[in-house]
Amino acid sequence: ASAVDPIEKKPLYHFLPGTRIYSFAAVGCNLRCAWCQNWDISQNPKPDKPIAGTLVRPAEHVRRALAAHCPSIAYTYSEPTIFVEYALETMKLARAAGLKNVWVTNGFMTQETLAAILPWLDAANVDYKGPASFVYETFCGATAEPVLGIIKTMHEAHVHVEVTTLVVPGVNDTDVALSAVAADLFRTVGADVPWHISRFFPAWKMFQTPPTPLAILHRAQEIGRAAGLHVIHLGNV
Repeated sequence: ASAVDPIEKKPLYHFLPGTRIYSFAAVGCNLRCAWCQNWDISQNPKPDKPIAGTLVRPAEHVRRALAAHCPSIAYTYSEPTIFVEYALETMKLARAAGLKNVWVTNGFMTQETLAAILPWLDAANVDYKGPASFVYETFCGATAEPVLGIIKTMHEAHVHVEVTTLVVPGVNDTDVALSAVAADLFRTVGADVPWHISRFFPAWKMFQTPPTPLAILHRAQEIGRAAGLHVIHLGNV
């Protein structure tokens, strides 16, 4: 998949605001989140289906970004750690061409992977799905432990970091859960990290779950402010 998007769609509100960003993905993800909003890309390929899409060389992504007058490239839609070698080759070419590199990631990666991309990474939006391993283990097939460490390391390396939490009814929408998320972010990266509180819509294994009530998003915003976070945005509203 590839497209030219407003950078705010990543979402990044405080990095090159008002610009367009060339965005692409390969299929696949290292998590299995039941609510995935991009499941048709992230949860492929399947054993009984061919890999979708066409082969695009890294240099072609750079050419497309330049042709569209985009100042940056996003590795997004699925999970860029799945195609890290391909992404890294593209990132090096992009940097040489004067483009910025942006990852939209679940943050579930090793520190070794992060060390490989950090010299070429300018900004990232990292998902933080919930405060406890319950959310990750029950619904995503993973643990929460690596994610905050990745956010912290990016921040300390002076990568521009924004964080997104998709608020899913029955999963992480309680005051307790949202307070824990906000406290984790404040403790890990401080008061000024932009926190995007995003609205869930029915998808993949949770088509029977209703969209997140707007009142819960506004409540999450209040909780974040009370926890000391200064920059909070509501998304998918």
